[in-house]
Amino acid sequence: MANKSSKKSKIIALFQLPEAMLVGSFAGVILAGAILLTLPWAARSQRISFVDALFTSTSAVCVTGLIVVDTGTAYSLFGQIVILVLIQTGGLGIMTFAGLFFQLLLGRRMSLKSQALLHGSLFQQDVGVSFKQLFKQILWIMAITEFTGAVLLFAALLWGATPPAQALFSSVFHSVSAFCNAGFSIYSDNLVGVRDSRLFTFTIMGLIIIGGLGHVVVREIGDKFRNGLQAGGPGGPKRLSVHTRVVLRMSATLIVLGALGLLILGLTNQEPTWGVKIHSALFQSVTARTAGFNTVDIGALPLASILLLIFLMFVGGSPASCAGGIKTTALAILLADLRAKLKGEKEARLLDRRISPDIIARVTLLVQLAIGWIVLGLFLLLVTEARTGIGLHDVLFELVSAFGTVGLSTGITDKLTVTGKLWISATMFLGRLGPLTLAIWMFPKEQTHVKYPDGRILIG
Repeated sequence: MANKSSKKSKIIALFQLPEAMLVGSFAGVILAGAILLTLPWAARSQRISFVDALFTSTSAVCVTGLIVVDTGTAYSLFGQIVILVLIQTGGLGIMTFAGLFFQLLLGRRMSLKSQALLHGSLFQQDVGVSFKQLFKQILWIMAITEFTGAVLLFAALLWGATPPAQALFSSVFHSVSAFCNAGFSIYSDNLVGVRDSRLFTFTIMGLIIIGGLGHVVVREIGDKFRNGLQAGGPGGPKRLSVHTRVVLRMSATLIVLGALGLLILGLTNQEPTWGVKIHSALFQSVTARTAGFNTVDIGALPLASILLLIFLMFVGGSPASCAGGIKTTALAILLADLRAKLKGEKEARLLDRRISPDIIARVTLLVQLAIGWIVLGLFLLLVTEARTGIGLHDVLFELVSAFGTVGLSTGITDKLTVTGKLWISATMFLGRLGPLTLAIWMFPKEQTHVKYPDGRILIG
């Protein structure tokens, strides 16, 4: 009887953890979005099935961009607005809404543990910093960036002779989708049809980069810019933090190397001139890590280019951003740890700063969980999708795209079976929340004081 009571208390405690709040909030909004998208007036003609609506809702809330039905032709204006709201909600983060609700509406403060999770995953600041103040800063960053992007996109569409009413909705939709790194488009060919508009594509790239850097980095850059304007004060402008410098360096490196790699490995036959090739390579390098827009036919790319995109999608964006993946900082830490081990050094260093072994262990666990989930999904989908004739590289590309909440596809998403759609939906959910968050929630650490004898095992 005592054992049953103990197990029950453990289960109750499991759902009282702040991680459960994060998981439950995302799941609740996804379910609500799926129900709205199955309504008759959400579709233009044929009503959307619940599985397809659930897939779309998951993709929108998890800011991925994978679709099983065409957003522009299958959904009505109401359905597209629902998707837009889901994208904005997912980009901002369900937990920030929950925190604001508890603080402002109920007059309650979040527990220190919940605040610690929020600040650790979204802000990387001390718990004592006002959550309300940080939330307002995030809202301002999002509002100003999306508004500026919408204005530029609106101008680009008007220049391309798009009717004003259509241009207005399209500019708002794509601005929100790009900043939130969602990759949703109301155009059937994604952005292939507008790739000749440099103002449109470069605005999209700018929104993707800002959304993928993270609120912490954007806010710090803004503070440094303001301090720079007021450099006459004592001490002058503050130096950027180690985190921001690592994010900026890794992001720039991945964008440049990704674009050069695509130019060397090859694009498609639809890029006739070097100007178009360079532009397309740069755009796909930017969007592959976070957003999922495309100006080229991904399915027509050479296999080597597909493999490069898989790597970029797996890395993803940066912490505290709208992007998924293992994050740029994780890659930087892994490379620093590898360099230290190859040199025989006891401590890993990054920008002349020591990296804590706990952080290295956490990053290693994150990568192991990510690879394990993708490999498991690869075996599953190769079995369930065998009848569709989908290749190994197509399945791997789709899985990594879902995990990295990117949204690029070689064209197999709408061909997936029900099992395939559900697994990809689960992968998007896992990728958005982070496998480490779910693992910590589902398998909380149990303290043990037992020390086992060493086991001698040959390696290499």
